Amino acid sequence: MSIEIVEAVHVLEREKGISAERLMEALEDALLSAYKKQPDAARYARVDMDRETGDFRVFELLLPQELEDRLLAEAEPVEPTIDPDTGEMREPEEPQIDPELLAEYSDQIDEREVTPDDFGRIAAQTAKQVIFQRIREAERDMMFDEYQDRVGELITGIVQQSDSRYTLVQLRERVEALLPKSEQVENERYDHGSRVKAVISDVSNQTKGPNIIVSRRSPELIRKLFELEVPEIADGLVEIQNVAREPGYRSKIAVVSHAGGVDPVGACVGPRGSRVRMVVSELRGEKIDIIPFNEEPARFVAKALSPARVREVLVDDDNRQATVIVPDDQLSLAIGKEGQNARLAARLTGWRVDIRSETEFADEETEYDDDQEVSGRCAAILTSGRRCPNASLVGSRYCGLPGHQALVDKEGDAVEEDEPNPAAAPVGAAPRRPGGSGRNRALGRSLDSGVNGEEASP
Repeated sequence: MSIEIVEAVHVLEREKGISAERLMEALEDALLSAYKKQPDAARYARVDMDRETGDFRVFELLLPQELEDRLLAEAEPVEPTIDPDTGEMREPEEPQIDPELLAEYSDQIDEREVTPDDFGRIAAQTAKQVIFQRIREAERDMMFDEYQDRVGELITGIVQQSDSRYTLVQLRERVEALLPKSEQVENERYDHGSRVKAVISDVSNQTKGPNIIVSRRSPELIRKLFELEVPEIADGLVEIQNVAREPGYRSKIAVVSHAGGVDPVGACVGPRGSRVRMVVSELRGEKIDIIPFNEEPARFVAKALSPARVREVLVDDDNRQATVIVPDDQLSLAIGKEGQNARLAARLTGWRVDIRSETEFADEETEYDDDQEVSGRCAAILTSGRRCPNASLVGSRYCGLPGHQALVDKEGDAVEEDEPNPAAAPVGAAPRRPGGSGRNRALGRSLDSGVNGEEASP
């Protein structure tokens, strides 16, 4: 029987990756516990198992009285406990000396062999139990080591069962993950046997094995789904700069290209919308707006408000606040249902977004004295009847736009209708507005009415 145990240990080492020495030490500990349950067992003992033959022997440790008293005095006292069945107080067991501590004084301790005659049968049963237990522990440890570094990774699983608290998802044989209610998307159904994609949000080691938590609400899910569907993202040619998501309803992603000639929006949309359609299908109908990232805050904010058209954006760099002027008929579209579009745009850009209609903004402008000279601001009057928001050039009343500089030789400050809107105007500091509306310093950047975000929704 002993040689069979050794062979079994080496088979487990090859197949399960469990250290043979680890199993041998576990067997020695288990056999020592089994021996202690024998009648007339020695108080201090150790089990020695031969690593080659599997033969085991039990040795009683004969401690000198002086050494035993000293080590017992150093041992931590055992507190009394209460019997859960009877409620009676249990007397504490006598303090035990740690075997590792005894090993340090092995040169002062004598030994004698006390192996019981019928210990082979007990050893065989104990070995079987220990081996099974160690296999389960090793598999749990290997599973934890495998998944603890996979947080944020996309996984595919099969729904096993659902209740009011969580959904159980099988990742592979004997590996299951929990999809808690807090990580589920509202109105999504997870039927038994259906396949579901999610991202791993947390992995913790528990007594019964690793606890793997997956999420369907995480913005990282959108990143991973696009990486799966768009080769340019997987290859690093296109990057998703940021994701703003309201799970189950709408998401906005900002993309940028790192390779010349590669359109980031077109790459994510795919031929006839095939790529984004696959992502939307996996998200079960959630709409996705794909926005080209722009380092220019005003243009980025304007794009982020897709699908609404934007007339003009005034930004306050100090407070990271953007005032967006849209046509009257685009106001509700820019704000979105219950403010959803504006809310997602603010999350995507990281700027506070204040949306105004042209009429509302024009009414605010009339509160100020039109005849008052505002130092540093372009004096040109746009076709909308409002003053150009750009900064004037040094030594000039106008900004750098050719059409505005041409006003130097003309009467009046009105820009002719065929003059371009100052979309490419140099950025400059606009003056403080008299009476103040909460913007201490604004950078005015006027956008062409055709500049708006790209939407990619099926």
